[in-house]
Amino acid sequence: MIMAKIQTNASGSRSIEITEQHLITIDRYQLLNGLIDSNGIVDETVLDKLKFNIRSLLESELGKDKELLDLCLDVVYHANMKALGLQNLIALYNDWKTNGVQAD
Repeated sequence: MIMAKIQTNASGSRSIEITEQHLITIDRYQLLNGLIDSNGIVDETVLDKLKFNIRSLLESELGKDKELLDLCLDVVYHANMKALGLQNLIALYNDWKTNGVQAD
């Protein structure tokens, strides 16, 4: 079930659909912790860092998790995912965590 759409480019012509399961998976693996440097800027380097971190997880035993694979295919490695998309994903995740709307 689609929870939200995040805009991935400045013109708003591209987006990615995010489900609550995607957010749960991000939370389970703490994928956003320590991702952004102290300058707070989300750029392509930060997106690459996330991809490298996930690639490491996928190469380990944890990589056999279907939800992590789905997150990769649906969101992180999506053709439309750019730095703005990651910034919006982080904002959506933070809002989701703050409001405590979590599934079991």
